[in-house]
Amino acid sequence: MKFRNAIIRFTLSCLLLVAVLALGKSDGKPVTVKGYVLDSACAFTKGLSKPISKNCAEACAKAGSPLVILSDDGTIYWPIAETTPSSGQNEKLLPYAGQKVTATGKVFQRGGSSAMVIDKLEPLSNGK
Repeated sequence: MKFRNAIIRFTLSCLLLVAVLALGKSDGKPVTVKGYVLDSACAFTKGLSKPISKNCAEACAKAGSPLVILSDDGTIYWPIAETTPSSGQNEKLLPYAGQKVTATGKVFQRGGSSAMVIDKLEPLSNGK
């Protein structure tokens, strides 16, 4: 009888957890963003409106600093993966380091931060 009660309590706990996770899930908002791919540290500490150079952005990324997209309105988008376990996105952004791009995907916002699951990424011609 004790074993049966333990199984029932465990099953109910699991169902409650699944319900809480399902209700807390955000689907993200589809968006297209135009902006520069640059090193996250420079975006914050240097207050840049565009990257110093392609080489600088590449060097920072290769040293481990996450690349971000700095939009024309000043919003910083943190590229994220939608998978679990998650993965870094520098490999996807590195070919565009220091360039202006158009990124299409889903945006998630929390606590004043904006993160983006990028579906499509392409350079803007002539940086415009």
